[in-house]
Amino acid sequence: MLNNLLSILLFMPTEEGGEGGGFMQFLPLLLIIVVFYLFFIRPQMKKSKDQKRFRESLKKGDKVVTIGGIHGRILELKETTAIIEVGNQIKLTLERSAIAMDNTSQLGEKK
Repeated sequence: MLNNLLSILLFMPTEEGGEGGGFMQFLPLLLIIVVFYLFFIRPQMKKSKDQKRFRESLKKGDKVVTIGGIHGRILELKETTAIIEVGNQIKLTLERSAIAMDNTSQLGEKK
């Protein structure tokens, strides 16, 4: 099926009556798709992988910032949740996906 589609696209007759005009008609569309992939889709996939890797590498005692901007320290980690202390014995239970970044990387502190 794919071979039939490719042969139809590549060997469509052009206005001059020659062969190979079908590919030239779709070339701008293919270039747009390639550029869209390189500049939008690929960087977003890389960012997603980095975020996933970061969330999997969290450990007890790490200083973190949530997506809501709350700063805290991880007290306990479970499979999908994390308990963080935000100050004076105040504990919050959050989904791991709500943790945006490591606090030390933002403030330039050493662990």
